[in-house]
Amino acid sequence: MESVARPGGQPSQEEPARYRRPEKIAEAVARDIVQDIVNRNLEPGAMLPSEVEMVERYSVGRASVREALRILEVQGLVVIRPGRGGGPMVAATDARDFARTASLHFQAARATFRELIEARLVLEPIMAGLAAKRRDPATVEALKAAVDLTREAIVGSESDSYIRGATAFHDVVAGVSGNRILDLVGKSLKIIYADRVVRYVYPPSHRHMVADSHEEIAEAIIKGRAKIAEELMREHMIDYTAQLEQRFPELFGEVVAWR
Repeated sequence: MESVARPGGQPSQEEPARYRRPEKIAEAVARDIVQDIVNRNLEPGAMLPSEVEMVERYSVGRASVREALRILEVQGLVVIRPGRGGGPMVAATDARDFARTASLHFQAARATFRELIEARLVLEPIMAGLAAKRRDPATVEALKAAVDLTREAIVGSESDSYIRGATAFHDVVAGVSGNRILDLVGKSLKIIYADRVVRYVYPPSHRHMVADSHEEIAEAIIKGRAKIAEELMREHMIDYTAQLEQRFPELFGEVVAWR
């Protein structure tokens, strides 16, 4: 194969066209099942047709239906209930399932925690700004409860309680942003990150600062001050990143692992 000259005179082998494997029948069936769930507006907990009914509906063999259901089960979109009266059931969309798949691809791409944290630095302020623009009474109550939870966690000395309280605030902001894609991606990044850095938390002496920061962000969102909410969240995330890098610099070069 002829080499192609790169800028700077360095030759390289011309890359062949990217190989795309043909789609398996089970994958096509899995896609059809999801489309049916969406088209029929089925809620979590709703039972899906039996395997026998799916064989007839999708005109495929039973093995393909079972493999399709297994694909969706692994992705967290379907639950298989065993026993009499059981069968495939619609599952709730969960950021943890999305995070599991994402972390696999992050590891294969050799993405580091520095890159993951940089992604959060971009997304978190955007979600705070959107939350301020789309606030409603439910948003106000959810944010107040999240701030109270952070405050309550400071009183105790247990790090686990503090982590739950502090991270719950970011979950609420993502949820009230009104953007389901940002909500899912933002929460999944936080899950991957939190699973690895659960011990890398602010020391007790700094936790009041976190609670104060959360309260300021919540107040800006509640008052509809999108630009201020966005900037406060950015400052909050930058400060946390700086604290983390100062105390645990080795983490930033670590490749994200499939979890």
